[in-house]
Formats: sequence, structure tokens, C-alpha cells
Amino acid sequence: MKFNLLSKAKKALVNHEGAKAYAMSPEMELYTTVVTWSLNDSFYEKDEDRLKRLRTLIGKCNPVFVGKLAVYARTKMYMRSVPLVLVTELAKIHSGDDLIARVTDKVINRADEITELLACYQQLNQRSGPKKLNKLSKQLQKGLSAAFNKFDEYQFAKYNRPAEIKLRDALFLVHPKAKDELQQLLFNKIVNGSLQTPYTWETELSGLGQLSFDSEEAKFEAFKVKWEELIDSGKLGYMAMLRNLRNIMEAGVSYQHIQKVCSILSSAEQVVKAKQFPFRYLSAYRELLNIEAEPQGRSLVEKVSRLLLNGNMGYTGEVLEALEKAVQVSAANIKGFNFNTRVLLACDVSGSMQQPIFAKSKMLLYDIGLMLAMLLQSRCKNVQVGMFGDKWKTIAVPRNNILGNVQEFYKREGEVGYATNGYLVIKDLLNRRVEMDKVMLFTDCQLWNNMGNNDHIQSLWIQYKQKVAPDAKLYLFDLRGYGQAPLQLQQYEVYLIAGWSDKIFEVLDALDKGGSAITEIQKTEL
Repeated sequence: MKFNLLSKAKKALVNHEGAKAYAMSPEMELYTTVVTWSLNDSFYEKDEDRLKRLRTLIGKCNPVFVGKLAVYARTKMYMRSVPLVLVTELAKIHSGDDLIARVTDKVINRADEITELLACYQQLNQRSGPKKLNKLSKQLQKGLSAAFNKFDEYQFAKYNRPAEIKLRDALFLVHPKAKDELQQLLFNKIVNGSLQTPYTWETELSGLGQLSFDSEEAKFEAFKVKWEELIDSGKLGYMAMLRNLRNIMEAGVSYQHIQKVCSILSSAEQVVKAKQFPFRYLSAYRELLNIEAEPQGRSLVEKVSRLLLNGNMGYTGEVLEALEKAVQVSAANIKGFNFNTRVLLACDVSGSMQQPIFAKSKMLLYDIGLMLAMLLQSRCKNVQVGMFGDKWKTIAVPRNNILGNVQEFYKREGEVGYATNGYLVIKDLLNRRVEMDKVMLFTDCQLWNNMGNNDHIQSLWIQYKQKVAPDAKLYLFDLRGYGQAPLQLQQYEVYLIAGWSDKIFEVLDALDKGGSAITEIQKTEL
């Protein structure tokens, strides 16, 4: 007897909290795994475990899809490291065409990503010793060669930093073909170490820091002048300006320079071009809110100098307003909402959401959910917003105050506890018979029920659809990508979106038009 046997019961899928969960397709799981990964341990999953899961999923997916996902993650989701991991892992198992070369060229958007990819290749292939990068994938080498033709001397010099693998090493390994005589001269400079030192805020401030000054006041004045010079030069990039807002304010730059900074930060063109994660604005916003009159760690002379020279605290409100305008630009293209669209936004504030998104980051996963929810809320006319933990609670906030709203929620997260009772969101709508068109949960998808009853979000959603709102849609914004869903996707109009970029709203629009995250990725050109 080989066939007519008693079948073994199939083990039910559960999430990391032991609650009933549902499987995703390999493509969907790979997508959620990639766009929510910071290459650090998460609450439920070690970094090396996610890498193992990633490798397994790559093997289950079409190589072209994996390549498109790598490019999508780099160009749409603004990710830098994880796309390099995808390319490296795909190169291990795929050959026979130029797919790896095309993907490699597409994911390298900065000069330092050439050496970063080689370092990633070395590490993930466990290469060491003097021949650590020999037998480099030929297609990877071809893609890197094409990438060398993208950058000018300023871009190479800006990222020609001391590291284990230098641009010079990469040049010798890849042997890119110069497209003309001028580029050959540039390659020679890389070999000879004679690239012209670039004018950047890092090199300018570093050079100034190495000088000797007669007094603390003179040093303070020199840095004030240097920051003003950097602002005027146009060489202070958007991201650098955003991250150094507090330093600029504390340097005591003139009001005219503060106005210039505000103009750049709030410019719609600059916001779109800068491609910043929305939470970067929140980070800058919080830094300004936390400016102290007399910061710790400064000498008495420096503190006095600051008080004499720095009248900028009174302008903080103007800079905060510029940041608010910037994030509103991020929300401007969100589609699918009008005066009649009834929307519920629910933010998970459980313990697993109270984790840093990156190592040493002040931003929590919870902040990402709040930020994305408030971006959406600013575009909705008929909207309720709330948070869930042990309890579910709605909170009324104004529509056009995105960063301020995040702060309001942030201060109140302890009011609902730290469990993950997302089912309460749907149960409340069901009990009150409130009709919604769209219900959106911002969560790590590790929902469970700690109340000792049998309520589950899947069965409650089915009841809600049957008894209250037949046309309602449920959207899960997966912020950590653990690989399971709390509801059955694609059934009863349940959809899943993942990632930390405002570009996830393009997927939301695609869903409303009958598409999906997978179809959006498939549109990516290689």
C-alpha cells in the first residue's frame, strides 16, 4: 500500500504570536520581505533568518520578477542595501542571459554602490583572503562596467571613501571600457588617487574642524559663516539639509539663510527630486522640537556665544511649517478618495511596533505606520483615525497637520495598551453597524487576540461584509514583512501593501483599478 493511506492533518499556519495566519504566494512574500527589511534584526526575526527566507523565496520565483523587484525596491521604494542583496543572491542561481547585467546597472544609482555591491558579493559568498573577489559573476561584472560610465569626477570623488574595497579596486576588477578620452583620464585619476577633492558639506566642515581658533567665539562664528556659505553654494543637498536642520539653526545663520532653507525644503520640485522616506521629515521635525536653550556638553564660552549670536529659536516655527509643506507634497498625488469615500485608518501600537526601524535609529516601526496613516488622512474628506493595542480607540485630529498629528498620536499611544487586538477594529464597526468604504490597518501583521475569546479578524471581516458593508475593502499595510497575513488575501476584498515609502500609495491606486503590488512590480523596466 502506497497510495490509499490515512492522510496526515496539515499543520495550520500561525504567526509569531501563535495566532491563525494565512500564506502568501512566493512573489507576494518576497515583495513584503524585501521592502520592509533594514538588514537588522526585527522583533520576531533575526537578520540571518530573514536572509535564509529570502534565498528560499528567490528560488521559488521567476528570475525576471526577482530582478524587477530589485529595481523596484531601489527606484520606487528608495532602498539602497537590500536591492544589492537581491542582485547578489540572484547571481548565484541564474545565468545564461544578460538579466543580471541589466539589473545590476539599474540598481546602481550612486558611485559608492559599485563598491557596496562588491562588498555585498564578497560577504554573501563568504569570500576572504587576497582572492576574495576572484571568479566574479561575468554578468555582474558587465553590469558594474556599465555603471562606471554613469558618473563624473565629482560623483566618484564624493564617494571615494576609505573602505576595504575602494573604487580603485573595483576599477581593476571590473575593467570598464571608457566611452571617450575624457572618461579614460577620469579612470586614470581613480587609479592614481588624484581625483579632485569635491566641494561637499562634509569636506568643508571637516576641513574647518581641523583649524585652530583664537577663541570659542571665533570658532563659532567661523562655523556660522561656513553654514551660510554652504546654503548659498547650492552644494548642500536636500537630504543633508534635512538631516542638519538642527545644526543649521544652532549655528545662528541669518534669517535670510533660514528663509532660503525653508524655500528649498518646501519646494514641490525639490521634494519629488529628493526621494526621501516620509519619516525623514518626522525625524527632522522632532529634532527641532527638542532644541534646548542651552544644550548639554558645550563649554560655558560656547553657550554664551550661542546666546549672543543665535536668535534663531524664534524662527523654529517657520522651519516646522516648511517641513509640514514638504510632507504635504508627498501626499498630493494620493488618489482614490473624494468627499463621499468613507475611510477608517487604524494604527498598530503594540510592543512589536515599538522597535527601531534601523540600528541606532530613533524612528520606531510605529512611527512609520503613523506617518503613512497621517499622509493618507490629509487626503481623505470623510475619515476616522485611531490606534489599537489591548483596546481600539479613535482620535480626532485636523486634516492638514500631518507631522503635528503624528506627534499627537505618539504622545497618546499608551492609552490603548500594547497587545495586537486588531480584530477589535472590525468588531467595533460590526457592532455599531458603521459602513466604511475602505478600512486600512498599518501593522506588522502579527495580529492576535489576548482577550480569551474566539474572535478572529478573518471571520469578523466576513460578517462585516455580509451584514453591514458588502462593498467595503480592507487594506493591510505590512510594515515588517514576516511572511504571513492575518487574513486570506484577495478573498472578500482583502489586499496587502508593504513598505515605508510614500510610493506605496501608487500600489493602493493600482489595487483600486484591479491591479496589485505584483502587477506594479511587473511594470518595472529592465
